[in-house]
Amino acid sequence: MKHFVLKGQVREVGNKAVIKEYRKQGLVPCNIYGSGVENILFTVTEKDLKGLTDTPASYIVDLELSNGQKYNAVIHELQYHPVKDNCLHADFLAVNEEKPISIMVPITITGHAAGVRAGGKFYKLVRELKVSALMKDLPDELVINIDKLQIGKRIVAGDLKYENVNVVSPKGTIICTVKSSRQVAAHIEYEEALDEAMEEGVHHAEAPAAPAAPAAEAPAEA
Repeated sequence: MKHFVLKGQVREVGNKAVIKEYRKQGLVPCNIYGSGVENILFTVTEKDLKGLTDTPASYIVDLELSNGQKYNAVIHELQYHPVKDNCLHADFLAVNEEKPISIMVPITITGHAAGVRAGGKFYKLVRELKVSALMKDLPDELVINIDKLQIGKRIVAGDLKYENVNVVSPKGTIICTVKSSRQVAAHIEYEEALDEAMEEGVHHAEAPAAPAAPAAEAPAEA
């Protein structure tokens, strides 16, 4: 997995006024903890943090603090302003290269589904999955080939197998599927009827019935 160098300025515990002043200066309050690291407070520039967060890629963060300390870390939690959507606070989790690391990794789809060639429509439902692996084994992406994916079939997290990497997202997480044109049309018709019913003030009990779900089938092989 790629690494991202992030420089931080160590800070002291501050009240709301201090934190607000940091943000006015274009700084984001952060902290790092875990893997034997006591909670350390620091700030990073909003610009530098965006280089890490405003991308679909995942990174191991090489954190370099102003006190000379260096840590490997992953993003644990980000807090955003509800209106402005700028990052208000970032939590980093220190990691050890000798212990498994859990991190979200983006999905890359390859191939052309057999079901699409037969007239179906392909749907990708998730963009990333959580995996666990040693730092040296963490992938930049999870490659999934869909050549054998037929109409009515789906690929779920439990289908995926990678060397030295465990997928820890729930096994039933649906990654992608191919629906028949009839299924797609029925779903669109149902949504349109439901919208019309809502506009006319029809009660829930009188809402149109959802289209019947297709019979359960075995997951497709990735």
